[in-house]
Amino acid sequence: MALRCKDTLRHIHVYLDGELTAEIRTVIACHLDECPSCFEAFGFETRFRQVVARCCQEKVPDSLRVRIVEAITSEIVVIEKSTVTYQRRPRS
Repeated sequence: MALRCKDTLRHIHVYLDGELTAEIRTVIACHLDECPSCFEAFGFETRFRQVVARCCQEKVPDSLRVRIVEAITSEIVVIEKSTVTYQRRPRS
């Protein structure tokens, strides 16, 4: 399966997040190896994420962290009581 540049660039964020199957990651990696313009875009996104990560290292106040956990927990209870089930693939 070969990807066009448009498709590769559309999936670059989930590729960087590691949220694709091994097969699709391989296809994208092959395209990046063969396409200088997509590889350049990939490099930009990688560097951008590194800059954001360096600049956004403030510690979240404990009170905010507690409120977020409580809000998420209450949403999980609501979802568990409904007929809808949703499971996100765990991050490595």
